[in-house]
Amino acid sequence: MRELTPQLIHSLKHYTKEDLTKDLVSGVIVAIIALPLSIALALASGVSPEQGLYTAIVAGFLISALGGSKVQIAGPTAAFATIVAGIVARSGMEGLAVATILAGILLVLMGVLRMGSMIRFIPYTITTGFTAGIAVTILIGQLKDFFGLTFERAPVETIEKVEEVVRTFHTVNWTAAGVGCLALAILLVWPKIFQKIPASLIAVIVTAGAVELFALPVSTIGDLYTISSDLPRLALPAVSYETISAVLPDACTIAVLAAIESLLSAVVADEMIGSRHNSNMELVAQGVGNAASALFGGIPATGAIARTAANIKNGGRSPIAGMVHAVVLLLVLVLLMPYAALIPMPCIAAILFQVAYNMSGWRTVVRVAEHSPKSDVAVLVTTFLLTVIFDLVVAIAVGLSLACLLFMKRMADVAVIKEWDYVEDTGDDQGRLKPVPAHVMVYEISGPMFFGAADKIPHIERDTGRHVLILRMRSVPAMDITALNGLRRLYEECRDKDIQVLFSHVNEQPMSVFKKSGMYGLAGADNFLPNIDAALERAEKLK
Repeated sequence: MRELTPQLIHSLKHYTKEDLTKDLVSGVIVAIIALPLSIALALASGVSPEQGLYTAIVAGFLISALGGSKVQIAGPTAAFATIVAGIVARSGMEGLAVATILAGILLVLMGVLRMGSMIRFIPYTITTGFTAGIAVTILIGQLKDFFGLTFERAPVETIEKVEEVVRTFHTVNWTAAGVGCLALAILLVWPKIFQKIPASLIAVIVTAGAVELFALPVSTIGDLYTISSDLPRLALPAVSYETISAVLPDACTIAVLAAIESLLSAVVADEMIGSRHNSNMELVAQGVGNAASALFGGIPATGAIARTAANIKNGGRSPIAGMVHAVVLLLVLVLLMPYAALIPMPCIAAILFQVAYNMSGWRTVVRVAEHSPKSDVAVLVTTFLLTVIFDLVVAIAVGLSLACLLFMKRMADVAVIKEWDYVEDTGDDQGRLKPVPAHVMVYEISGPMFFGAADKIPHIERDTGRHVLILRMRSVPAMDITALNGLRRLYEECRDKDIQVLFSHVNEQPMSVFKKSGMYGLAGADNFLPNIDAALERAEKLK
């Protein structure tokens, strides 16, 4: 069970007062960073501001306490914003709660079933494409609040939002746009002057003060939402078959995305501190954290790369820092939450603009486009466009399908079945070719033999004048049943023409397929030889 032991238990074995001091300081700093982000991401997700804090408190505490990473900080992230907003629009808060709980259960199962390493099977082009797509959808979704537009309707899809922005741009509130630009300027300039205090917190304080002091006609959080400083309360959602069937695809998306983002964040953290996380335990913690977040009124959570990096840079080296961050946010919720009503919406939009820019990874997109095969670029672009035009569920499904098809094509292209060149045909007199008896023909098979390459298995339709066929399979790492059926067909054609078939150097996986299918017994154990020399020696005896 050591593989499913929380990192907290390992860290406490050698924990010191100095470690506690560093974790306390780092936890407080990360909480200050997480405060405006949690509120902003909650609003971007179409839920109330305090629900972002509920998520950071409940999920953040549990994921740190139970996780497999020393320094992972969890909470609401931008990757979920559009997904959550879509679920809320379609199924309401009850549907979101059910989807998040189901996602939590799926994540726990993934961890228990040791699927943490399976995440590497998600192609890099897909994660790059949908991350950039999510960034664009977040940016588009904040144009309304940044410019203070008055929408005539409430669009849900990204393309509909673009159309509505264009249609209503004449209602722009230039004062709101000015406040948004002020927030952006602070976000860009402040880190170059003073890095200890998060720029987002300064932007919130300055813009809120300006709007309140000068009574500017700019919408604030309090104008649009009722702010609550109540503690998160346990509430069981109404669960029905109809609700589960409606939100199950969304739950799968949340689970997959939470797994991808949290494990990517953990890998980045490992590189920064020279450690190694437990991916399976991290998935279990993510599952528990997400399910608990939904039960206490929160939204989906995952490991946040930016907050995790801030934790590391400020000295955090154990899960205690993440737990402290959650406790500090709890105190903020109780004591200071009413003041969140003063935060201008254009400031929230500006913060999310910066989040979108940081997560877009446009430099990575350009690098991949410049240096990758065209097929990989096609997967990236397709995933990106589908994320923006439709949603993440469609993007991941189509992106994975396309990536798999392209991979199979590549594998089929490298699979080769070629007859040897013989000495008597080439006139080779330098000993470069291995001597083959006149009654023997040798076919070399290279590459994986699967359904995509099965059509390359030759037919014996002519009288070759030879009565022994050697199939050399030392370069065949794997084989499926479709390829085996092709070899069986070849074997039967040879048998009808009185040609004996020998198999040379069959590797472990193909050999298991031969035995399980009965082909090994049909061809005869004596006709499976360990190498080409043994095969040629046996062929010589079959004159």
